[in-house]
Amino acid sequence: MNDRQRQIQYFFSSQDFSDGLRITLSILLPSLLLAWLGNLETGITLSLGALCVSVVDTPGPVEHRRNGMLYANLSLFLVALLTGFVRGSVLLMGLEVVVLSFGYTMLLVYGNRASLLGTASLLIMILMMDQPLTSAQVLPYSSQVLAGGVWYMVVALLFYRVRPYRPAQQALGQCVHTIAQFLEIKADFYTSRTSLADDYRRLVTQQVVVSEKQDAVREVLFKTRQIVSESTSTGRRMLLTFVDMVDLYEHITATYYDYAALRERYGPTGVLDEVAELIRQLALELDNIGLAIQANRPYRSHADLPGQLERLRQRTDAVSARHPEASHIVLRKILVNLRNLTQRVRDILNYFDDQAVAPARGGATEYNQFVSHQDFELKVLRDNLTFSSAVFRHSVRMMLACLVGYIVSKFFLQGPHGYWILMTTTYMLKPAFSLTKQRNYQRILGTVIGGFVGVGILLLVRNQTAQFGVMVILMVVAYSFQRINYIVTVITLTPFILILFSFMGLGYLDVVEERVLDTVIGCLIAFGAGYLLFPRWERDQLHDFMRAVLRSNAGYLQKLADSLAGTPIQETDYRLTRKTVYVSSANLAAAFQRMLSEPKSKQRNSEQVHQFVVLNHILSSNIATITSVILAQTRPAYPAEGLRAVKQALAALHRSQKKLENPQPGPPAEKAPPEPVVLKTGHLTADDRLLLDQLEFIQKVSSDIGKVTEAVVA
Repeated sequence: MNDRQRQIQYFFSSQDFSDGLRITLSILLPSLLLAWLGNLETGITLSLGALCVSVVDTPGPVEHRRNGMLYANLSLFLVALLTGFVRGSVLLMGLEVVVLSFGYTMLLVYGNRASLLGTASLLIMILMMDQPLTSAQVLPYSSQVLAGGVWYMVVALLFYRVRPYRPAQQALGQCVHTIAQFLEIKADFYTSRTSLADDYRRLVTQQVVVSEKQDAVREVLFKTRQIVSESTSTGRRMLLTFVDMVDLYEHITATYYDYAALRERYGPTGVLDEVAELIRQLALELDNIGLAIQANRPYRSHADLPGQLERLRQRTDAVSARHPEASHIVLRKILVNLRNLTQRVRDILNYFDDQAVAPARGGATEYNQFVSHQDFELKVLRDNLTFSSAVFRHSVRMMLACLVGYIVSKFFLQGPHGYWILMTTTYMLKPAFSLTKQRNYQRILGTVIGGFVGVGILLLVRNQTAQFGVMVILMVVAYSFQRINYIVTVITLTPFILILFSFMGLGYLDVVEERVLDTVIGCLIAFGAGYLLFPRWERDQLHDFMRAVLRSNAGYLQKLADSLAGTPIQETDYRLTRKTVYVSSANLAAAFQRMLSEPKSKQRNSEQVHQFVVLNHILSSNIATITSVILAQTRPAYPAEGLRAVKQALAALHRSQKKLENPQPGPPAEKAPPEPVVLKTGHLTADDRLLLDQLEFIQKVSSDIGKVTEAVVA
């Protein structure tokens, strides 16, 4: 199977595609059924309610999805009532736009699902602004919207009841897929055909994706009682596989070498190309495993990984034999790491063995520590009602932008679908300017391309049955890509709307002209609001993310110091510390990428920040390398020189933290490492000398981080 075929299979077995099918089915069925019964208008209203509730139905634990849809239905009903009664007054409707756009945007303080509830509520408000309803029709219409939302919720929960493990399997499969891509990027470090700077940039970017997918799996697995607490082996196998995948990911990130020196020394021998090829084969095997998990089908490996390992061993032995005067310990280390990685990949294959008994590993309380928990108290909202809060500034920005969009649609461009301006503004304005800029570009380009596609379909496909079939396909594609590729969603959604309006007897050329114009105006309003209305540029927040990375790496290094001092390390504490490092590193990398998408005049120290990101990645990789080896041993003591190097590295990280807080560094306030336990023997073994070299390298990297930090704060 080639890469393209595998990517296609990943898509069609993904939760995005299954959600796209389900959303399309839930929205279309009420309209089709009631149109057949001669009541299309009521069917469209029910579909409208289903459409709005679908906004809230994002991946996550079923309990969260159910609660989100329940509250969304209640909110939609109340907003529909309010809008129905005040829409006749331009002043009252404008007041509703101001109040609701601010209030619902503030729900972002309660997390993404609450924010989407606000988006759905604003959507029903916008779509009802131009509905010709009398006072007597408002309550029945609002009830029909509620009925459509309840219909969607019932369908969504029914799908989960029939296949309760599918969301977890799909999330786990996607997670494995992203780790396989991460491993494939690591293979390029061993070839001389790529730039190491570009390799690190791609690796850090992929690290952000892996972190997002791991968080998604934690949400589904660790917050689903049926999986964490059940007595059958199905859920436990998924839990154990995910834990093994995180360990595998740590092993991949912990594998660090001086790649420039490796390329210079062993590049001409060709052995590094064979190393890279074996790593790519491991990535391919991992990718196949992820696809099988996501598609819920059996998998049997046909890869000859042990044979490839043996051939690589023979090749490294031949290289060593040709140059006996030099040390080739690094080649042996690479071979050992690849052997361990191969064994870990083969262990994950136990997921497909129904006869294997998945051991109990941890409980609900332990897993609960690895997921974030949202506080829904009113105090959270009150604490954010200040301009120091990014959510508050975004809410004020949204309120003013929506007010401008409403005024433009009511007084300057009074078209039949003027609400498109306000809808575009609401959807395009994001908390981060970089995302607002990206979405605006995608929306305008997608709308123009989609307009041409829609007109072409209507000109070439005259049969209405065929047009309906094309419309359904476009709808499935649009909802399948809404979370993974927004421009595809816009390109397919625009011709879907044109075909829909042509069924209603409207001239599609006038519709496409109005839609493009309204989209451009809405995007301009959103872009202007994001750029002009008290934005907070990423450069102003980078120091916070950098401090978090230094703090997490210092905590990771503290675990290493404790291990060197003989202090027992609890496995759960170590995993939590490791998770904190991964999350903080991914957050910094994501913020750095967002800064690069902002105007050049708003960027600062881009090169130095990139060096900071890479150096901290190298630091955490080396800490993981040493710590994983130490935790697997039972030695009573380690060289005191090693612990002194760790203490100096910790002190350097603490100084860097202080520099980011205050230009004048002060003494570190953190706990000092424990006193060293000196080896009783007077001679160092080869392993001890290797350990000291690694610890001295950690000290050097920590010192380099300090120098880069000085350049950033200068």
